[in-house]
Amino acid sequence: MSTHRKDKAADSPVVRLARGWSRRRTWVAGWLLAALWAGFFPLCSDHRAHRIWGLFAAVGYVLAAAAACRLPRPRARPAALGFALAGAVVLPILHLALTGQAQSEVRVIERAGALLLEQGTPYLPHPRDSLDYTPYLPGMALFGMPRVLLGDGPGALRLLGDARLWCAAAFFICLCVGRTVLARAAGGDEEEARGTARTYATSLSVLVASPLIAMPICVSGVDLPLTGLCCLAIALTGVRRPVAAGLVLAAACSLKWTALPAIVVAVVLLARLGGSRPAVRCALAAVGGTVVLVLPSALVSPGPMVQQVLAFPTGRGDVATPAVGPMPGQLLASSGSLGWYAAVLLLALGGTAMAVWLVVRPPATAVAAADRLGAGLCLAFLLAPAGRFGYFALPLFLMLWIRQADPVHRRKARRPASLTLSPRSARVPTASLLRD
Repeated sequence: MSTHRKDKAADSPVVRLARGWSRRRTWVAGWLLAALWAGFFPLCSDHRAHRIWGLFAAVGYVLAAAAACRLPRPRARPAALGFALAGAVVLPILHLALTGQAQSEVRVIERAGALLLEQGTPYLPHPRDSLDYTPYLPGMALFGMPRVLLGDGPGALRLLGDARLWCAAAFFICLCVGRTVLARAAGGDEEEARGTARTYATSLSVLVASPLIAMPICVSGVDLPLTGLCCLAIALTGVRRPVAAGLVLAAACSLKWTALPAIVVAVVLLARLGGSRPAVRCALAAVGGTVVLVLPSALVSPGPMVQQVLAFPTGRGDVATPAVGPMPGQLLASSGSLGWYAAVLLLALGGTAMAVWLVVRPPATAVAAADRLGAGLCLAFLLAPAGRFGYFALPLFLMLWIRQADPVHRRKARRPASLTLSPRSARVPTASLLRD
C-alpha cells in the first residue's frame, strides 16, 4: 500500500510538471511576469513618469524573455539581463532625468538641499500644500545638494544634478561595501570565492532589473539610500563590527525615522553574538550619531520639523499626505479620528509583538536579523495610518539581498536545500536556480 502511494505521488501532475520544468522556462516566466507588471502602468497609472517607465520596462522585459527563450544557453542569461537592465533602468532614467520628469519626492529633496544651504534647515516655515512639506529627516537633503551646486542646465548638468542618480549611487556603494565585508569574513578558497561572486553578480543584476528596484531608481529613488544603509548595517552587525554598524545606522536614521527599528535588531543580534559590550557600543554609536546629525535642524526649526516629519506622514498634519494605499491601517485611519487611533493602537500592538519575538527568539545570523527587521517593517507599513506599496521595497530587498550577499549562508543553504521529486529522481539543489 505504501509503495502504491509513493508511485501514485511520483506520477502526480505536480511531479510531472516539476520534472519537465527547466531553468530556462523559469527565467522566461519571470521576465514575462515583470513585463505584465510594467505594462500595467502605461494603461492604468495617472502619473506620467510611471507611464514612461512602464513603456520602457515592458519592452525591455519582453526582449529579455525572448532572449532567455531563444538564444543558446551560454548567451541567453547575460543577453536577457542586458535587455532587462537597459529597458527597465538605464534608458528610462536617462529619459526621465533629461526631461525633468519624476515623482514629487525628487523635487522635494532638491528643494530641501537648497533650503539647508540657505537657512540651515530643510523645512519651510509655513508650508501651504503637500509639495511644500519635507517628510524626511535632515540627512536626506544632502542628496538634493548636487542640483543646487550644478544648477538645472541642459544636458550633462541636468543629468548629474538629478537627486535620483545620487540616491542610486549611495545605494550601490552600500551594497558593494556590505558584500565585501561579508565575503572577507566568510573566507573560503579562491575558486569558491570566484563562483560565489559570479552568482552574487547575477542575483544582484536580477534584483536591480526587477520592478522592485528598477522602478524606484527611475521615478523616485528616495528610499534607495535608506535601503542600502540598512543592508550595510546588517552586514556589519553580522560580522561583529558594532561601532561601524552603529554609525551606518545613524546615517540611516538621519534620512527617515523608518530606520529606527534597525537599531533594535542590530543591538539584539550583537548581544546574541558577543554579549552586552558590543551591543552597547553599537547603540551608543547609533543614537549618538543620530543626535549629532539631526539635532542642528531640530534646534533651528523644531515646530516645522515635528509637523513635517511626524504629523504629516502619519496623516495628522494640516495637509493630507499623498502616501495612500489600500492597507489596513490606511483604511482604518480614513474612517475618522477613532479609526486613526485604532490604527495607531494596532501599530503599537504589532511593534510589541515584534519586540517579544526578538526577545524570545533573538537572531543569531545576519540573515535572521534581516528577516526580523523585514517582517517588522512590513507589519508597520501594513498597520501605519498612511503608507503606499512602494515602502515594501526596503524590507523585501533587504531579505533577498542578504541571502545572496552572505557566502556563509549560501554555503549552508547549498548542502541541505534539496527536493526529492520521486524515489528514483536525483536531488536538485534549490540554491542552484541562479547559480547554474
